[in-house]
Formats: sequence, structure tokens, C-alpha cells
Amino acid sequence: MTIHIERLSIDTIIGILDFERTLKQTVIVEIRIDYNYSPKSFIDYSIVVNRVETMLKKSKYGLLEDAIEDIGSSLISDYPQIDRLYLKISKPNIIKNASVALSKEWK
Repeated sequence: MTIHIERLSIDTIIGILDFERTLKQTVIVEIRIDYNYSPKSFIDYSIVVNRVETMLKKSKYGLLEDAIEDIGSSLISDYPQIDRLYLKISKPNIIKNASVALSKEWK
């Protein structure tokens, strides 16, 4: 079974530039979770969304790398039935003519 969470938009403090430490910016999160489904061992996508939103808002990460690693580790730890996890965080407004993103896949 695969869960797709697409275009999750979150306003948060993230980044290492001076203005990024004081002004919220929008990040877009994409998540794909491949897992072994069973009626007693399903993954509630609303809980996943809430966890990602909470972590990004509370932690005020300096680097996208730290956010990706932290969120990925948390999801894998809490859901041992995950076979593969893909996580991407984009900063669509950080550069005038480009969207910048970082992604990682765990197998």
C-alpha cells in the first residue's frame, strides 16, 4: 500500500539566513510511504500530516537537511511497517526565479 501526501503547505521558520530566522516562509512537503497494510496495522495519514506540521513549526530548523532527517527518523521509528519512505521539502519563494528543494528516500 502507498500513501501519497502532496502539496502540504506549511508556514514556518526555517533556514539559516538572517531574515529566515525571523520571518515565516512557506514550505511545501511531499511524502510517499510504502508500507505493509493490514487492518490492524494501518498508517493514519492525518496523524502523519499533523506530526510533520508540528515538527516543522516547533523546531524552527536551520537546515532543510536537519528537518528531513528528523522527520524521516520519527516516522520510521513510529511506524515499523514502513518499507520505503520518500520525503521532500521545497522552499518555493526563497529565490526569485526558482524553487529550491531537498529530498531523501529511506528503504
